[in-house]
Amino acid sequence: MKLLIATDGSKNSLHAVQYAVNLLGKVSEPSSITLVSVHDDVAMHHARRFVGQQAIDEYLHELSEHDVAETRQLLDSVDIPHDTMIRTGHIASEIAAAAKEGNYDMIVLGSKGRSSLTDLLIGSVAKRVLELSPIPVVLVR
Repeated sequence: MKLLIATDGSKNSLHAVQYAVNLLGKVSEPSSITLVSVHDDVAMHHARRFVGQQAIDEYLHELSEHDVAETRQLLDSVDIPHDTMIRTGHIASEIAAAAKEGNYDMIVLGSKGRSSLTDLLIGSVAKRVLELSPIPVVLVR
């Protein structure tokens, strides 16, 4: 089983990784996990004029590395092959695209508590991934 786990460094995304580890411990087929960290660079548009695209890319890469550090430690302690993917762009779209491109069996991601009003106005990443994903999505609390 090949799982894609979206992680943002939050407690909920760590729970998603733990869920995936437990799930893969119950299957007999060869399994692997890919962690994906996505940062949206739209807000950096104006900063590009002052610091340049390379500085923006390096900053977002560092954020992603920080986001996956704790989950990598967890995965290093278990016997499941894993790797990391870092992407930039619209978060939900990038997660869904990565799932399609990598021929994964399932996306696992943590759900975040947002107010109903916020979800109505802008929608959550988890909700958008559910709408865009070509494969099953598991949300973990």
